[in-house]
Amino acid sequence: QVQLVESGGGLVQAGGSLRLSCTASGTIFRINDMGWYRQAPGKQRELVAGITSGGSTNYADFVKGRFTISRDNARRMVYLQMNSLKPEDTAVYYCNVHGREFYSGRLNDDVYWGQGTQVTVSS
Repeated sequence: QVQLVESGGGLVQAGGSLRLSCTASGTIFRINDMGWYRQAPGKQRELVAGITSGGSTNYADFVKGRFTISRDNARRMVYLQMNSLKPEDTAVYYCNVHGREFYSGRLNDDVYWGQGTQVTVSS
């Protein structure tokens, strides 16, 4: 099985910084795109940032210039550096990985999710 383990969430004051980390482990065969989503109470889950296997990045408009996504392919990790945090950034942040896993006698294209880590930004 594939497991995504996240860390780095917490409580910070507005203007502060946090760095989220996510490690993919287990039986995953290949990792392609990786990213971070977030979901605030009563809101739909939304893309925050993504990074391809080649290192190309994309960001939601509401975080561009403040957040930076990066990855370490050897460690199978993806990071989200969050600076200049705002109260509206408060949400559960989820690691997302697109990859391939061998099961049922073949390679399967799958999407994996972390358990989520709470980020709370106080005003």
